[in-house]
Amino acid sequence: MDKRKRTFVVGVGTTKFERPLTKNWDYHDMGREAGKAALEDAKIPYSKIQAVVASYCYGEPTCGQRAAYELGLSGVPVFNVNNNCSSGSSALMLARRLVQSGIEDCVMALGFEKMERGLSERYPEKESPVKRHMDHMVTIGAEPGLIQPRMNAMTSDVVKLYAYAAREYLEKYPEANIDDMVNISYKNHKQSVNNPKASISKEISRSDIKDKMMLCHPITFWMSAPVADGGACVIVCSEDFVIRHALQRKAVEIISQHLVTDLPSSFEKSYIDLSGYQMAKEAARRCFKESGLTPDNVNVVEVHDCFSCNEMLMYEALGLAKEGTGYQLIRNGEWRKNKEGGEMCYLNNKWVVNPSGGLESKGHPIGATGLAQCAELVWQLRGQAGKRQVEDAKIGLQHNFGIGGAAVVTLYKKYGIQQAKL
Repeated sequence: MDKRKRTFVVGVGTTKFERPLTKNWDYHDMGREAGKAALEDAKIPYSKIQAVVASYCYGEPTCGQRAAYELGLSGVPVFNVNNNCSSGSSALMLARRLVQSGIEDCVMALGFEKMERGLSERYPEKESPVKRHMDHMVTIGAEPGLIQPRMNAMTSDVVKLYAYAAREYLEKYPEANIDDMVNISYKNHKQSVNNPKASISKEISRSDIKDKMMLCHPITFWMSAPVADGGACVIVCSEDFVIRHALQRKAVEIISQHLVTDLPSSFEKSYIDLSGYQMAKEAARRCFKESGLTPDNVNVVEVHDCFSCNEMLMYEALGLAKEGTGYQLIRNGEWRKNKEGGEMCYLNNKWVVNPSGGLESKGHPIGATGLAQCAELVWQLRGQAGKRQVEDAKIGLQHNFGIGGAAVVTLYKKYGIQQAKL
């Protein structure tokens, strides 16, 4: 019998995600704004927080302490987490495990990032932790060197990896085509018009998505997630804490969460597996096995769409589609208006994926992204998403990925919902 404590999200908050170098603020300003918003959402003071797990990648050691000190000087433990683009979800997972341990019963996961205009590495005298991945990409056939003169080496390599993964998919499944990836990007940008906190909050035509600046075939400018500055915060607690503070109406349960790092398949002969497919598939399998749920029980999904081709791959890895048929989901998408007048695209008449607009629209402040995904799903399951609201959402699924590598998959449900009713 599993005696680990049930865990619940009772407070979430995010800043608006801004394009880098466009707003005069620093990482601790982002942490303060997101943290205060989450505390206000939960209606609890910072003095109730018993530990903080902070996530960021571009910063010196103990940035987490500096950001948390904006909320109070309470002496609580502060842990700093860096797991590349899955840092936010990794912080959430550690916060949850602290609560599950029974040592703390209310923990804050606080993510933030002040970025440059692209991805970069700060310690060139040391071997890059993703060098093995990028070298392997070339070993199995990718062309070496920059793909765009304006890109730095790290940004170029990441774009190249996903471009080669997309090419592999199109070669393996010739029924799929570039327009399927264009349509995923179109969907995400169209859904973003109802997200005032997105960095890019506007509909973009399919022709513009397809034709604007080819970064590396088949990935174009609008099919990729821009980096951003911003913060996000999630407060996790035990069921005892929920009841003691009468937070049942706000509580969303984390019913399963798994992190998987690189497997032998990552370094075989597939760009798709090198870019995280098998890791996500295994993490999702564990979540569904542990929870007793299936993908058919899920209503709303936040996927790590660093590139629209990766969202298509994740349809299959997460079990929404059989292998080789993910492209059919977007072709079968049906646009519907909700009660607030917002339009959402339902895939296979079941799932709304990235109602927030996804990383392609929100932007990607690396340390905050996973926590912002969590916040979106919490708002959805509470029925607080406004024009982004997925009708009758009961179960949420989240996927967050960082090269190097870590894939985190999480399942959520509203407090009090019995699985027999799903």
